[in-house]
Amino acid sequence: MVKRTRKEAARLDEAARAGWLYYCAGNTQDEIAQKLGVSRPTAQRLVSAAVSEGLVKVRLDHPIARCMELGKAICETYGIAGCDVVPTDPAAPDAMFGMAQAAANYLERALHSTEPKIIALGTGRAMRAMVDEIGRIDAYHHKIVSLVGTIAHDGAASFYDAVTDLADRTRAPHYPLPIPVIIADPQTRERMQQQPPMDNILKLAREADIRFIGVGHLGDDAPLHIDGFISKDELVSLRESGGIGEVISWSFDQDGNILNHPVNHCVTSAPAVQPATNTIAVAKGAKKVAAIRGAMRGQLISTLITDEATAESLLR
Repeated sequence: MVKRTRKEAARLDEAARAGWLYYCAGNTQDEIAQKLGVSRPTAQRLVSAAVSEGLVKVRLDHPIARCMELGKAICETYGIAGCDVVPTDPAAPDAMFGMAQAAANYLERALHSTEPKIIALGTGRAMRAMVDEIGRIDAYHHKIVSLVGTIAHDGAASFYDAVTDLADRTRAPHYPLPIPVIIADPQTRERMQQQPPMDNILKLAREADIRFIGVGHLGDDAPLHIDGFISKDELVSLRESGGIGEVISWSFDQDGNILNHPVNHCVTSAPAVQPATNTIAVAKGAKKVAAIRGAMRGQLISTLITDEATAESLLR
């Protein structure tokens, strides 16, 4: 088997996507260009590459074909705008490889836009992995905004803050949210959010042109609890109230409804937009299936990036 560089493998994946859209889904080259976020000539070259690389025969001979079928089925089942599915590596089922690159493609398209954009990010391992795939880009005309507080209760900076890292790679002005994720009471939260510069940062977050977030679960090892933001009793209370997942720290039920719960009353994150537009979630894993399903049902996300195993679970 020919050993390909990561860049070559990514281009082959794009060619496979273009080939599937053209030969299997019946899209025109203009439609392919729009869906992949490339120019029409590039779309044409990708379709040609799918043929020249031997991917197109009687069927599309590439693992991405099954993934695209799963993505299409998820869009139709849950009514979301887009779903990118990457192959699952049986040897490393928890690895972010593949998903990080798929998410980075969306992020790079936004960064390469000549029109100024507000790009908002959540936190977590998926967000860090996505930003790690971004090279140096001169994107000073954009604004990069945090959707979630970037410090813990004791004042320590979040290990998974991706906003500062992305700003360093792009030289774009960035707006971290210098506030704990969850604070003591709703009154304190309201006072803090009304103070400058917090009010301006939250305003930018609400006006974001594109959002990148993760999806968290509310199991015993829920990140909100493990990272010390909520107690064990609060976690149990959220579950007893129907909570099954969270996005940017807002807990929700199986239908994606944000819970009317004391914990949510103390969350300092930017509001969760419903119905979401241009909100891309990067999430995978058996523990998160119920949470991802709820987020899609509640229109908390508009595009999902996940892996093959998770996609198959979502369609069962």
